[in-house]
Amino acid sequence: MIKKFTCDNGVRIVMEEIPTVRSAAIGIWIATGSRDETLKNNGISHFLEHMFFKGTETKSAKEIAESFDSIGGQVNAFTSKEYTCYYAKVLDNYAAYALETLADMFFNSTFVEEEMNKEKNVVSEEIKMYEDTPDDIVHDLLSKAVYKNHSLGYPILGTEETLASFTREGLKQYMHDMYTPDRVVISIAGNVNDELIQQAAKLFGSYEGVSRLTNDIPPETFAEKVSRQKETEQAHLCLGFEGLPIGHKDIYSLIILNNILGGSMSSRLFQEVREQRGLAYSVFSYHSSFQDSGLMTIYGGTGASQLDELFETMQATFASLKTEGISEKELHNSKEQLKGSLMLSLESTNSRMSRNGKNELVLKKHRSLDEIVSLIDQVTLESVNNLGEGIFSSDFSAALISPDGKLPATM
Repeated sequence: MIKKFTCDNGVRIVMEEIPTVRSAAIGIWIATGSRDETLKNNGISHFLEHMFFKGTETKSAKEIAESFDSIGGQVNAFTSKEYTCYYAKVLDNYAAYALETLADMFFNSTFVEEEMNKEKNVVSEEIKMYEDTPDDIVHDLLSKAVYKNHSLGYPILGTEETLASFTREGLKQYMHDMYTPDRVVISIAGNVNDELIQQAAKLFGSYEGVSRLTNDIPPETFAEKVSRQKETEQAHLCLGFEGLPIGHKDIYSLIILNNILGGSMSSRLFQEVREQRGLAYSVFSYHSSFQDSGLMTIYGGTGASQLDELFETMQATFASLKTEGISEKELHNSKEQLKGSLMLSLESTNSRMSRNGKNELVLKKHRSLDEIVSLIDQVTLESVNNLGEGIFSSDFSAALISPDGKLPATM
């Protein structure tokens, strides 16, 4: 059972007791990411995430690392387009210590200039590493093609230019504006009890902050086709179709549609592109949901000489979904696969902490396992086929990175 407590200042705490494990996972979730940035400060959410590990008023960067290594724990963080998370997983008897250390990082990070300069270089290398990974960066290229000048099209890492402009005062101001209590969720899962809720409330329940306006303007989407020439061994192609926002009534139909298209080894794309034609090692699809929009992405990487055939095979695959629909067997198998994946994921305290934190932050509600299974079971052949017909009847965006930068001739 998930317990929820709201502090006087608006910080929400959610906790799931799992007495059969010996670990605890703790996450601080903040409803801010690259979507809330501007062209001038793009990447600041991600850089701020890095700086939380670079020292507090009482601990150096090395001491923060040692504080978790010395207890056999793990600590990390990530930034997405709409939220940021700092989290730790430790043995249950160190849960209170881990929570206190995360709070110290959250409230008392110093952002000293020397550490900022070092970390700017680290993130600069991260950007360069990303540029050297075309099968990753092509997805950012697609986001830019779909959302153009809307902040959902900005890269999470930012750019070399914006990175160089960040200052201590700028980080502090961004925290002041965006890390307000109403935008913070503390998620805890594992072998813990109510004492940890009380500790979290004591640590996070009294700080103040007034929520600022954020970029909640729904994005306009575009069917742009963009390409970049880069010395690569493969051509990396992404196609994008308009999807559904978080919490949409048809979201489970879309999850099943995506799973059948390219979400598993038995999916149509994997079987046709890889198994039948041998065109690609990596081919898949996935769906990204945001608060007011969604994007279904299809990716494949192949030799440049096979790019046209890869695109034509992809196109024929989603065209058949549009015109012929899915079968009862595909629907049944996909439902069982999703239910199995869901249940297996719940064996991890990290997964439960993430699920609860994200649900509270984004949806502000929590469904039981039985409710989710019921929603999956309620998906019908008709609902999936209607959704597929609607999605694949619209024009698509495309992004390509290849040795010659030439889009498929038939696109």
